[in-house]
Amino acid sequence: MLSHVNRTEEARNILVQNDRGGYTIPTAGLYPYQWNWDSAIAAMGFAEFDIDRAWQELETLFTGQWPDGMVPHILFHKPDPGYFPGPDVWGGVGPIPSSGITQPPVAATMARLVWEKDMQAGEERLRALWPKLRAWHEWFLKWRLDEGAVCVTHPWEAGRDNAPDWDDVMARIDPVGVGEYTRRDTSHVDSSMRPTKYDYDRYIWLVQMGRRFGWNQAALLEENPFRVADPTMTFLLLRAHRDLLLMGVRLGLDTTGIADEIALLEAGARTLWNEDLGSYDSRDTKTGAWTGSITNASYLCWLAGIESARQAEHLDRSLAAVPYGAASLDPSSEKFDAKRYWRGPTWAFMNFLIGLGLEDFNHPLAGRLRQVTHDLLNDHGFAEYFDPTDGSPAGGKSFTWTAAVWLGWASKQDRGES
Repeated sequence: MLSHVNRTEEARNILVQNDRGGYTIPTAGLYPYQWNWDSAIAAMGFAEFDIDRAWQELETLFTGQWPDGMVPHILFHKPDPGYFPGPDVWGGVGPIPSSGITQPPVAATMARLVWEKDMQAGEERLRALWPKLRAWHEWFLKWRLDEGAVCVTHPWEAGRDNAPDWDDVMARIDPVGVGEYTRRDTSHVDSSMRPTKYDYDRYIWLVQMGRRFGWNQAALLEENPFRVADPTMTFLLLRAHRDLLLMGVRLGLDTTGIADEIALLEAGARTLWNEDLGSYDSRDTKTGAWTGSITNASYLCWLAGIESARQAEHLDRSLAAVPYGAASLDPSSEKFDAKRYWRGPTWAFMNFLIGLGLEDFNHPLAGRLRQVTHDLLNDHGFAEYFDPTDGSPAGGKSFTWTAAVWLGWASKQDRGES
């Protein structure tokens, strides 16, 4: 175990080492490009010691924004021929090579946190970024809503690749014609910690389908069999839209319509409440069926401005069941797997987002979750994710957003900050 001071130095060094000139990669080898929500959270970490670099991270992310407003989940700034699926597979139609799907929109929320570190220094940069953020949010509102809830059209789009939320939809996909391919992830990480080949075949089939349609959203709306209303996307867009409105008002910008859009998203969030489960849940828009999963995405409700006593009961129970929560899947689930990606492991950045929401409500679980995350990172370092039963690191090492969470949130109590 390192001291707090040494951990903070290590975290800063990880951000610097993963810097590729205006953007960070999540970690060397495993993820050699700029990932959307990883990058936004990296900006929050940079803001603790280099405010200019924090803004640059967000600005570089939006250099890849498509003409329709979408911000891709991967930007392929520099060639890395060993990575699969690379830009030649995706066939993105943006200004730089990219994937064809997006990721949860945390950028506005992170921009607000960066701005509030030094509002005077960041004002002009936020003024330039704000309309791009709004265009991205409007893209979600145009193409991704179902009864006001935000849908994902690929498991990678949710960022929770192999979460059990997608099992039933994936089972309906026959990945015919996918062909042979070589995965990058399992050459760097034990395959028991990653999605299975069964999952990956379907991931690639969905990518190939999107490319066939030229990423035309109207066509994909009709043809894509994967469309799931998702708590991750819904809660994070709702929070981001609240932050967009707040920043716009403070800057004196035109915020017409945003309040009505927030109300629409609030109504959409209510459609994700599974009364039988007593939890927010994902909903298959093709069949109307619930997925029946209590995940760490369910706990993002507080971040979106929604209180839930029953959701708090689940979180309290989950934190009691494993010493290093919040587990990505309820530990009582028969599908719980402590080491396999989004089917059990704890992710520090998700703890941060959940904790940020709990703190907004002065919820008694807030301090508990921050302490758990602090102890996890202080004792076990800055891995991609962790086994919640013993804290053992899993996935990639020297991970950017995990280090950023230490700098911007988990370690603040050691510095006497709230």
